[in-house]
Amino acid sequence: MGELTQPAIFDGHNDVLLKLFRAGRSTVADNFINGGDGAVTLASAQAGGFGGGFFAVFVPSPMDVDDKFEEMTKDRYDLPLPDPIAWEDAFPVVMSQAAILFELEELGALSICRSVADIRTCLAEGKIAAIFHIEGAEAIDADLAALDVLYNAGLRSIGPVWSRETIFGHGVPFRFPASPQTGPGLTDHGLRLVKRCNQLGIMIDLSHLNEDGFWDVARHSTKPLVATHSNAHAICPHSRNLTDKQLAAIAETGGMVGLNFAVAFLRADGKMLPDVPLEQMVRHLDHLIEVMGEDCVGLGSDYDGAIVPEPLTSSAGLPKLRATMRQHGYDDALMTKLCHGNWLRVLEETWGS
Repeated sequence: MGELTQPAIFDGHNDVLLKLFRAGRSTVADNFINGGDGAVTLASAQAGGFGGGFFAVFVPSPMDVDDKFEEMTKDRYDLPLPDPIAWEDAFPVVMSQAAILFELEELGALSICRSVADIRTCLAEGKIAAIFHIEGAEAIDADLAALDVLYNAGLRSIGPVWSRETIFGHGVPFRFPASPQTGPGLTDHGLRLVKRCNQLGIMIDLSHLNEDGFWDVARHSTKPLVATHSNAHAICPHSRNLTDKQLAAIAETGGMVGLNFAVAFLRADGKMLPDVPLEQMVRHLDHLIEVMGEDCVGLGSDYDGAIVPEPLTSSAGLPKLRATMRQHGYDDALMTKLCHGNWLRVLEETWGS
């Protein structure tokens, strides 16, 4: 890889598995390995120095995504949250997307990593390192039996909610301008989920949790606090972004925030419009570093799940982001931390290996 593709980027969130699931299981090889129009494919990852990251398993709600994004181009918006999804409906979808992840590994496109040593090996060998992550815990039963089984299958990270309500807690709506303080926090089931994840070494993702849920995790978790794909509320006052008080709490635990590339969470006007200069991303990075310190900040693209700045519509465009960061004055040591070093540190502290 050339200079512009280094350091390798290990990313806090992508929706590759959802995109492949929607296209159909029979098309996995064509849509990831042999081409395809996804933001992350084997070829675009290699071209952009995308070293891997959290591959999210997500159960979609029935909704018109185009209508949702259109609503988010207005000066103010408050999208209604989708209805909760029952366990019996969510579980088969999670199994199907997990099977796609396993198939990609079987085809040699990536390696599912269960330890930081696994990730380091992949980065050294130029192979995509994938963390099995679940975004929204609808497929986890109240007794947490599914959690234990999925952990043994490789699950190493989970978000209790994706915005819509689960038996574990409540998420933030897509609302602008708005505070993340939008409702009640974790349920008793949610508190047990936090405890069991701590015991197993499963990272708990705070992105999409409302503020009360955030503070419930902060009070009860023994591990670093992590938001895989969230931005600075001080710059973009969207309900999905984190206040300085939340950022400081994450830093106190030695945790992490991954910068979300989704334009509605980057722009000061909260609009889902892609004409966002890369300097606006650096503005968020600067703020996160100022509040949290340079050891607690990374990247969390939301690739294949969001509208991102025009120069970054493919992971092949990541050298443009690196170049902007370097031109802004980030030196080699800081670049390594932001691109992957901080993720490896926090995962080692969370997983214990």
